[in-house]
Amino acid sequence: MEQPEGFSAPGQEKKVCKLVKSLYGLKQAPKQWHEKFDNVMLSHGFKINECDKCVYVKDTKHGYVIVCLYVDDMLIVGSDDKMITSTKNMLNSRFDMKDMGLADVILGIKIKRTSDELILSQSHYVDKILGKFDKDNSGVARTPVDVTLHLSKNKGESVSQVEYSRVIGSLMYLMSCTRPDIAYAVSKLSRYTSNPGAKHWQGIIRVLKYLRFTRDYGLHYTRYPAVLEGYSDANWISNVKDSKSHSGYVFTLGGAAVSWKSSKQTVIARSTMESEFIALDKCGEEAEWLRHFLEDIPRWSKPVPPICIHCDSQSAIGRAQSNMYNGKSRHIRRRHNTIRQLLSTGVISVDYVKSKDNIADPLTKGLNRELVEKSSRGMGLKPIKE
Repeated sequence: MEQPEGFSAPGQEKKVCKLVKSLYGLKQAPKQWHEKFDNVMLSHGFKINECDKCVYVKDTKHGYVIVCLYVDDMLIVGSDDKMITSTKNMLNSRFDMKDMGLADVILGIKIKRTSDELILSQSHYVDKILGKFDKDNSGVARTPVDVTLHLSKNKGESVSQVEYSRVIGSLMYLMSCTRPDIAYAVSKLSRYTSNPGAKHWQGIIRVLKYLRFTRDYGLHYTRYPAVLEGYSDANWISNVKDSKSHSGYVFTLGGAAVSWKSSKQTVIARSTMESEFIALDKCGEEAEWLRHFLEDIPRWSKPVPPICIHCDSQSAIGRAQSNMYNGKSRHIRRRHNTIRQLLSTGVISVDYVKSKDNIADPLTKGLNRELVEKSSRGMGLKPIKE
């Protein structure tokens, strides 16, 4: 470590400081912090979740404790008050910590409890975004995407590129935490961050207007159904200038979404079936991870049953359940083998759902007001009653 400017010893300016302990900002600091935290947790009987290395579990005959770590923020969940208290005392004895009490805000997400629901929301963060980027506008929109607005690469001068990047960054955090309904809009608009034009700003303003209309929306989790299930969908070549399709998936547990994704496919699909099959493969990959994650959660019913994935393409389901693949596309063959293996090992099962009941539909395209509201309810995204 170089000597700080103004503090170098006379005649020893070329010498360096020997580092005694890790400090914030050093390249090795995150590694050293996690190594130390891992050692402390393992020495006190905790196990590290194999799928997420920042989740620590301790299961005894008296109860269980789960510690979730995000950098230096911790969320402690448990079935026994004494075990939670002893875990807090143990952590307090090893680290300089502050007990914030019963969790009401974690990483900018508000947690609200009722007698039969747990609600996650970011209405305060929506207000912050609107106050920062849309302070002069008071209009609202009932859908996040204007289907009449066709976006393409801007060939002229960029319009407020830095400001555009800031809005996209703020919307991405909101979308990834509690708002799957804006996932498609953010995914599409983020492609033009390097050189945005006036039309791209129209799309941004549309999303901000929609957020003003739905600012008090939150994910409502209940005890039932206590079954994890997924929905997969794809939209085949929606853009004339871009031959790649768009895929999306969403997983629900306890009546609300727990995992979702909306992204452009990395390969070109030759048909609707292929685009749906590529989306199904991505959904299966996430289902496999979620199933392994649940296997390490104490008191969860074991063995974890196959995760049912709902797909609105019967041809894709038929291809997935067929043992033979006689196509020429190597990337589809690889995906076919992967899905066949997940089906045969009981990790997933695939079921047909009508397009109008597929809640992953808004993750692949812009929809009308009725369908947006219906799919939002299907994902557990509803207004919070005061």
